[in-house]
Amino acid sequence: MKSIYLIFTLLVGLTLTSSSNTKHDYYVSVTNVEYAKEQQSVQIISQVFIDDFETLIRQRYDETITLAEDDEPKIVDEYMKRYLEDKIKISINGKAYNFNFLGKEYKDDITYCYLEIENIKDIKSISVVNRILFDILPEQQNIVRLKLLNKNKSFLLIPENDECMLNFN
Repeated sequence: MKSIYLIFTLLVGLTLTSSSNTKHDYYVSVTNVEYAKEQQSVQIISQVFIDDFETLIRQRYDETITLAEDDEPKIVDEYMKRYLEDKIKISINGKAYNFNFLGKEYKDDITYCYLEIENIKDIKSISVVNRILFDILPEQQNIVRLKLLNKNKSFLLIPENDECMLNFN
């Protein structure tokens, strides 16, 4: 079973990193969560297909927005920040935390959103809820990769099961 999951994860990773101007077959995001002990921060990178994010922003905020263009309005960062704050929830040691939206960049056909939670001295447990795009794409799946305190764990989240947890006790 682990080998099937590993193969699935690799295929999804390849799908997310391949460049294409056509509609993709899979609706998936990848969110990497790492703990930087020296900086005492949880660093998060969420990867979402540009066309899916654009569809969401057009439906939810402004139908005239086109992502990844030179003249992209500055308000796009605010839209992304608001949306991610609504759809990604992180609790550390049983306490809910807000993250800082550091910015985003586009590579190939992927939006990379950079988030951070500061002043985290110790992690005994972490819980991540990821509902990105579930509200517009029922077939959306979200992979969450946790890399904390020498543990690596990946989770596949779907609309019916949108939360994962990792304990270190």
